[in-house]
Amino acid sequence: GAVWSWGGGGFGRLLGHGDEQNQLLPKKVEAFADQRVVAVSAGEQHSLATTADGAVWSWGWGGNGRLGHGDEQNQLLPKKVEAFADQRVVAVSAGGDHSFAITADGAVWSWGGGGFGRLLGHGDEQNQLLPKKVEA
Repeated sequence: GAVWSWGGGGFGRLLGHGDEQNQLLPKKVEAFADQRVVAVSAGEQHSLATTADGAVWSWGWGGNGRLGHGDEQNQLLPKKVEAFADQRVVAVSAGGDHSFAITADGAVWSWGGGGFGRLLGHGDEQNQLLPKKVEA
């Protein structure tokens, strides 16, 4: 399916259109023109999507590693999270400062901001710039 976004595009709330413009009306995210998106999750300043092939895509403000690309760079356009290249992701959730995913084998993965009570499930308060499996 298609992905549409609208709202405030500034202050890190990047909508996936390649700019920081506000969108007063729904606008199609063209980066997914050749993909079949099956789910989307919108956080406070970033968004996640899963495609039919089990890939995860992220875009928006990159602070604390919430996008999962190993850095803190903002992404104006959706970018594939390469850490899941050998996994099939079935669900994602974008939080205020962090992200979660569930893979087909039932494993839970988290990344992003780990401090200030936003614990990622790894037994510490460290930020995670890349998705990390939560070990029970």
